[in-house]
Amino acid sequence: MQRTRRSLLAAGAAVGVAGVAGCLGGGSGGELSLDPEAYDCDLTEPSDPTLDYRPALGDPDAGVVVRAFEDFTCGHCATYTLEHFPTVREEYVDPGDVRYEHWDFPIPVDERWAVPVASAARGVGVRRGDEAFFEFAAAAYESQGDYGEGDAAGGMPADADPCAVLADAEFSTYEEAALSDRSEGLSMGVDATPAILVNGTPVEGYDADAIGAAIESEL
Repeated sequence: MQRTRRSLLAAGAAVGVAGVAGCLGGGSGGELSLDPEAYDCDLTEPSDPTLDYRPALGDPDAGVVVRAFEDFTCGHCATYTLEHFPTVREEYVDPGDVRYEHWDFPIPVDERWAVPVASAARGVGVRRGDEAFFEFAAAAYESQGDYGEGDAAGGMPADADPCAVLADAEFSTYEEAALSDRSEGLSMGVDATPAILVNGTPVEGYDADAIGAAIESEL
């Protein structure tokens, strides 16, 4: 891959500096907050989390499987999810041509938020389903860098339990699952985010055209 782990970490240390070689920790938005003080919640550590939950869309029996390894604090992951994934979903996921899977890969670009945000997103998926997971994930990317401010309900699915979301973030409920995903990614040669694999083969880049071409070659 062109983007190396070292370049990502270096870019993460330079939050706010424009560039294309690595991820940036900051973002725009403010629609989603994971600040415990935003709600009057009596947070307790969740027990027995469902660690084998895999956020996924599309046909579970599709012959093409797309795995997307992401760090919720990676600026390039935000660009991919908000600008390129909608096209991939419309053209290949929704018609049932592929099974699309989200995998966590906390580098982390931002050590404070990478795992907590991943935990919050997984918890939403466990409780409310895959569509809610991907809705929450998009809101998280839109609010990248502003997780400690604003209205905690702003980017959550309408039927999400804000206190449960905040608890998953506060206690990193799904840290084990996120780190397990990361280990799997490392074993497959992932060293940067976002990393898109089509039937196990890495896609060069993360734009919709490149991913579409890789999918078409497998159909």
